[in-house]
Amino acid sequence: MNKIALIIQREYLTRVMKRSFIIMTFLGPILMAALMIVPVYLASLSDLSERKVAILDETGWFMGKFEKGDNLSFEYVFNDLNTEKENLKAGVYDALLYIPRPDLNIPVNAELFSIRQASMNMRSYVRNVMKTEVENRKLMASGIDPDVIKSAKTNINIVTIRLDEDGGETRSFTEVEVALGIFSAILIYFFIFLFGSQVMRGVIEEKTNRIVEVIISSVKPFQLMMGKIVGVALVGLTQFLLWVLLTGIIYLLFVSVAGMEVQKGADVFGQGSVIGGQTETILQEDRGQDGVKQVMEVISSIHFGTMIFSFIFYFLGGYLLYAALFAAIGSAVDNETDTQQFMLPVSIPLILGIVLSNLIVNNPDGPLAFWFSIIPLTSPVIMMVRIPFGVPLWELALSMALLIGGFIFTTWLAAKIYRTGILMYGKKVSYAELWKWLKY
Repeated sequence: MNKIALIIQREYLTRVMKRSFIIMTFLGPILMAALMIVPVYLASLSDLSERKVAILDETGWFMGKFEKGDNLSFEYVFNDLNTEKENLKAGVYDALLYIPRPDLNIPVNAELFSIRQASMNMRSYVRNVMKTEVENRKLMASGIDPDVIKSAKTNINIVTIRLDEDGGETRSFTEVEVALGIFSAILIYFFIFLFGSQVMRGVIEEKTNRIVEVIISSVKPFQLMMGKIVGVALVGLTQFLLWVLLTGIIYLLFVSVAGMEVQKGADVFGQGSVIGGQTETILQEDRGQDGVKQVMEVISSIHFGTMIFSFIFYFLGGYLLYAALFAAIGSAVDNETDTQQFMLPVSIPLILGIVLSNLIVNNPDGPLAFWFSIIPLTSPVIMMVRIPFGVPLWELALSMALLIGGFIFTTWLAAKIYRTGILMYGKKVSYAELWKWLKY
């Protein structure tokens, strides 16, 4: 055990002290915080610029129907189209809406001219105004009062409440759970490949430099493999925790200094994060409630303790399982080019988990979700998708136990390949050759 501890210490310190590790440890949180801050900040800037739209309506149907909005103002013009186009080119307006006189009775076509690309908000607003006016006139022509139709429209509010085994009730927010599940699964997938490939490259490097011949004169191949796997795992865990801590600090500092609110940015951005979209839905359903209270209710519905514990466990368990396989692949080849034929079978379960995650979120308690969250090769990804929706404790315990067992089994298999392949040079290894090593 002392030898394994020394190898772990060496692997950990050599990687943590690298310049690339230090740079990415501080650069990563800046990039992740920028992904949240920059869209909100740019959206808030765009909210300040008002665009002026000229309306040339030959039908007369839409006079006075376009009202000034948050960043749109309208002005009716009465010159011919070519004259107004010249005014547009001269910068008098930002856009020109031309509604031609139709050949039939109903104007359903319009042309929107602009020097710059017309925004989606502008197009959507113009379309909605014209659609509403045309529909109202059709109803009036049929003898139906549009106000009656409008008053008949009703919003149905559905609040989802989860009952636990003790009879307690908890309000759930499906969109938030979907976002957390998918995001956690992608992070697990990313970290397993990122740090697992580091183990593989480290083994290949030591093997090609013939350093491993000196190392295994003092330690057993299994001790070397385990020390390398655990050492890189601690490096990955350290970097992840630092990323989470520093990203949170940077984001909170920016929000406090700039005075920006997440909800305001999400509303301006329109198509922001899923959590922002969920908050907007809640605001529509419960207009009488205070906005801050609603956001706090969304946050309180997230079981952060369970999420963090599960993420760390499945990250470490999934990494240890796949890192053993990556170490075996690295010991069987002489360069990274030769790893491609062995990487595909190892990667398929993880890729399959990401592909199936879209199906799992629609039925997190179905048989497909259950079995793929139990199988060790796919459970790190699929179980993280399911956990935000609530997983029975016995399923979670079974999945964790099988993941530990899968790690032990794959480590045993990888050790048989590792002890033979680590000293094998200049020979192209096939699957048949690997099978022979496993039977030694």
